[in-house]
Amino acid sequence: MGTFKIEGGHQLKGSIKPQGAKNEALQILCAVLLTPEKVTIHNIPDIVDVNKLITLLKNLGVKVEQLSHSSYSFQADDIDLDYLQSDAFKVDGRGLRGSIMIVGPLLSRYGKGYIPKPGGDKIGRRRLDTHFEGLIKLGASFKYSREDQFYGVEAKKLKGTYMLLEEASVTGTANIVMAAVLAEGQTTIYNAACEPYLQQLCRMLNRMGAKISGVGSNMLIIDGVDALGGTEHTMLPDMIEIGSWIGLAAMTKSELTISDVSWKDLGLIPNVFRKLGITVEKRGDDIHIPAHTNGYEIQSFIDGSILTISDAPWPGFTPDLLSIILVVATQARGSVLIHQKMFESRLFFVDKLIDMGAKIILCDPHRATVIGHDFKSTLKATTMTSPDIRAGVSLLIAALSAKGTSTIMNIEQIDRGYENIDTRLRAIGANIERIA
Repeated sequence: MGTFKIEGGHQLKGSIKPQGAKNEALQILCAVLLTPEKVTIHNIPDIVDVNKLITLLKNLGVKVEQLSHSSYSFQADDIDLDYLQSDAFKVDGRGLRGSIMIVGPLLSRYGKGYIPKPGGDKIGRRRLDTHFEGLIKLGASFKYSREDQFYGVEAKKLKGTYMLLEEASVTGTANIVMAAVLAEGQTTIYNAACEPYLQQLCRMLNRMGAKISGVGSNMLIIDGVDALGGTEHTMLPDMIEIGSWIGLAAMTKSELTISDVSWKDLGLIPNVFRKLGITVEKRGDDIHIPAHTNGYEIQSFIDGSILTISDAPWPGFTPDLLSIILVVATQARGSVLIHQKMFESRLFFVDKLIDMGAKIILCDPHRATVIGHDFKSTLKATTMTSPDIRAGVSLLIAALSAKGTSTIMNIEQIDRGYENIDTRLRAIGANIERIA
């Protein structure tokens, strides 16, 4: 189990460029299964979860060629469907939650899709019902082996239909869209997720020959086609990493520039950080964060009541950044209520921040009140373990702002979502060491 050793209390300075978007990559890579033609993808992040999915595609028979550090070509013209029934697949598929999104493309193109219960972050129950209910409505038969937790869907030919999703699941919507593009007739998906990464998937599929309208809204209309062709696609920068660097700059009182952020795809993210009193400047397509030498002050609502920051499906504030917001609030002037609505165990990492001296009241599994120190009392270094990707980075930011030397174990969780994070942080002045 890897470890980070972090000496906190140093101001950082410079420019950092966000990696390609992890959550987009997991969708886009699964979409290569929809065509026998070559698909070239740029700006793929070199992170554990994405690399696991690329390996799974290789094992499935996809021809993969690395063209440069972040560019690959994929060609799914000779898929080994027997692999889906193998013990090796049951191991590979469980190692990553994003593997669920191979089911829709395989079902649509080959008439069958299987997946073991996937892994991922330990942030509470994350149901797969939306995925399979949508595929069943398209005409698939569903089976589940409780003994080895193995899911399967089969259909001779999918047929378009109208469906109202119970939840606006991003991966569920992506799976259903990828199944529907080759279905017979028209499919309408209401209460569809509309995140920028889902929009990117739909635009890529349209370039491949799909007919998807309503992109960017919560109602997608898909007219099925007989076949899809190859394409070239460049992924967006990772909005979660961008938010992480904004929080890092504020907590360490550092002047940082985050380059090439695709401002138009950031939604509420800049304004939510501004509500904490952080100056977020737009410079072209870059974000500039000046050094907050005098700290930052949390705003109140217009009636003077305490600010509440909560997550919601897009275009609401992404749940992946609530843990960053919570950490940043520990050194603000004022108080804020953090309300994590979408996942039930994502706030349990706050006990580690309390050990570091943060003033946090965990009201229940979904709500925490943070009373900021205003930098009058620094966080104290400690030894901790990363429970998941986003909490892990939040603890890393806390350690970089703390007094003394901290140790973070189980950093494989952080590596799942952040590319060479220690090397990139050292380049802007962080004192961080990776210990094998």
